[in-house]
Amino acid sequence: MKKIIVDKDSHGTIAINWAVIAILIGCTLCFIHNPYVYIPIIVVLLAFAFFVFWFHRVPDRDIPEGDSKMITSVADGKVVIVDKAYEKEYFQDDRIQVSVYMDFFDVHTNFWPMVGEISYYKYHPGRYLLAFLPKASEKNEHSSTVIRNEHGEILFRQIAGTFARRIVCYSKEGDKVERGKQCGIIKFGSRIDIFLPLDAEIKVKEGDFTRACETVIAELK
Repeated sequence: MKKIIVDKDSHGTIAINWAVIAILIGCTLCFIHNPYVYIPIIVVLLAFAFFVFWFHRVPDRDIPEGDSKMITSVADGKVVIVDKAYEKEYFQDDRIQVSVYMDFFDVHTNFWPMVGEISYYKYHPGRYLLAFLPKASEKNEHSSTVIRNEHGEILFRQIAGTFARRIVCYSKEGDKVERGKQCGIIKFGSRIDIFLPLDAEIKVKEGDFTRACETVIAELK
């Protein structure tokens, strides 16, 4: 049986949630004496405690074999955008944008999409609009990371949503990264935007569902 690994930056979040749930269970047992009432309440609270733990897990995925041209999905979710877009923060030119929306029940651990070196990173505070809205890419809290290798550069953006109030990213300029290794986590509902060169061969379409590390998003020329 494989060991379940929990995101290293989420231990405090889990502990606080479990402490609150334990207090609520204690209060329920103290003040409610009808088993037909307190048993369902306790079951719901325990189910939520398990969900909090499961939500922050780091899944063990099979990374597809490939060279440094291969771009895999940063996150689990649904492809909501595949289109040409102007990327104004770093490239300042047209790119192919691929956006993956993570709903409340998706794994929110994120993974490096390609082999290379981090050439740019910036965190942007912002609002908490619904993550699937197009303007959320610029208006919401987000972080931008650029990875470079011999085949080119890509930018991926972690975007907070209405319920996602914390972005964790391990990006540091100059670091070498490996495709499929954990790069961070976004907590509770969010989106990933990837900006690719115009000549990249896109492997997904709108409506497709992705699995982090396993789904090939594109290949660079």
